[in-house]
Amino acid sequence: MRHEHNYAITVEWLGNRGTGTSGYRDYGREHVVRAAGKHELEGSSDRVFHGDPRRWNPEELMLAALSQCHLLSYLHVAASAGVIVTGYTDAAVGTMVQTANGGGHFTSVTLRPRVTIASGDPGLARTLHSEANAKCFIAASVNFPVHHEPEILVTAGVEGASGEL
Repeated sequence: MRHEHNYAITVEWLGNRGTGTSGYRDYGREHVVRAAGKHELEGSSDRVFHGDPRRWNPEELMLAALSQCHLLSYLHVAASAGVIVTGYTDAAVGTMVQTANGGGHFTSVTLRPRVTIASGDPGLARTLHSEANAKCFIAASVNFPVHHEPEILVTAGVEGASGEL
């Protein structure tokens, strides 16, 4: 049985400085991303492409989507496996290369989740990142590798473990 989910957003360009796209440096890259019932995301291009560094750019949003998806998938598989997660942060990084034709693409992303558990097997907590990756809709949709460098921290009282793994 196929379960289909549909998503909708709107993007509005705000960068017309009076002459539209009359020249590459003559327009702003500012835009707003909207979805029903949610706050707006202020976007731009990366600073190196004449964007506003105070606004989110598409490359950061791609990285954020991968990190968020992995987090949510990981919490699901941890709960199913009896691993009690009490804290989770990720310091994700990604690499994009420009191509000779002016385009570009991501070549890899590395997620560095730092997970604190209060109960469960720390070794299992580490290996669950592979299952979370397989269940992540976003990771399954990209054409570049998504690597994981997890760090598992355990709180006092976890059987047979303490400190960092």
